[in-house]
Amino acid sequence: MPGIRDARRAGDFAAVIHPHATNREAKHEPPACRGTGPEAFYATALWLRSAFADLRWEIHDEVASADLVVLHTTMAGRQVGPFVSYDEDGRVAQAMPSTGREFATTQTHWFRVAEGRITEHWANRDDLGLARQLGWVPPTPRYLARMAMAKRRAQRAAQ
Repeated sequence: MPGIRDARRAGDFAAVIHPHATNREAKHEPPACRGTGPEAFYATALWLRSAFADLRWEIHDEVASADLVVLHTTMAGRQVGPFVSYDEDGRVAQAMPSTGREFATTQTHWFRVAEGRITEHWANRDDLGLARQLGWVPPTPRYLARMAMAKRRAQRAAQ
């Protein structure tokens, strides 16, 4: 059985994600990510992979207690596409155009598990560290203009 780190295709997610699993982090992700089950988690993977190449997680620590598993990780990759975030109504909130830069930032992922599969996920991430490494902050005037254009493109694509 593949682990969540190894899941690459939609079918791989069914082996590790419960049909009723929820991702608490999906509220700022595209609408396709906000459902439940393997399809929603796969949509999150596609969303991340559309912005970041060579995406990988190094696991530093793991702790399990009862039905809870916690992973302290470093997520690393390179931004190759716009990173688009969404508001609670599923509309494009922000678009950060690609910088081509590499990044490595720490995260802690929390998983509730039942029947051998993930039923719930939430995370703590160093989003400011990610933004600094990718050159999103502090934004230059040129980058602000690129952000506005990227947001417009993302809004058109979402219609």
